[in-house]
Amino acid sequence: MDITFAGGKKVNAQYKGFTHHTDQSASEGGGGSAPEPFDLFLASMGTCAGAYVVYFCESRNISTDGIRMTMRMLQNEKTHLMETIDIDLFLPPEFPEKYRKAVVRAAGMCTVKRTLVNPPVVKIHAR
Repeated sequence: MDITFAGGKKVNAQYKGFTHHTDQSASEGGGGSAPEPFDLFLASMGTCAGAYVVYFCESRNISTDGIRMTMRMLQNEKTHLMETIDIDLFLPPEFPEKYRKAVVRAAGMCTVKRTLVNPPVVKIHAR
């Protein structure tokens, strides 16, 4: 992954043939032209959990029509770090009852979530 500086508060990441653009909000001195980096982090958790729901449903020939998810975050006012992230999985009435608990467990297998539970060591070096 390559990180580049695109002027102002814009910082981009090039990875696997994609460019992920970020910017800071106007209140933080940026232009608000792209998501803030932490917003991408939160979105990665939600979309990762969603992908696990898709895999679960596909393997059982269950339609994902009518399934939706929401995420709520509770931030510590002093540290500005997230203390709680609640993901709600809304299943349509026709979703098979026998799979309701299992699909929730599948969403919890998200690699982003599991990485937070067992965080990596992050090292930063000046070269």
